[in-house]
Amino acid sequence: MNCDDVIRELSNYLDGELALSAKQDIEGHLDECHDCKLVVDQTKLTVEVFCDAKLVELPNDVKSRLHEVLRRKLGGKGN
Repeated sequence: MNCDDVIRELSNYLDGELALSAKQDIEGHLDECHDCKLVVDQTKLTVEVFCDAKLVELPNDVKSRLHEVLRRKLGGKGN
């Protein structure tokens, strides 16, 4: 297991979707690699923050401006 393998499997690892042997391989690598441990910890924290976030209703004027920008960017598609 190397750093590229950890990054490639990061989402599966955090979602608990790896076979036990692959999970153990990643955890063994994390015990030895400070950089990968930081990436995993920060990604996990980011996911937790966003999962706990509450939806914020945009004011109507902001919605209107956003929709207008998206219409221009998409070339009028979806009208």
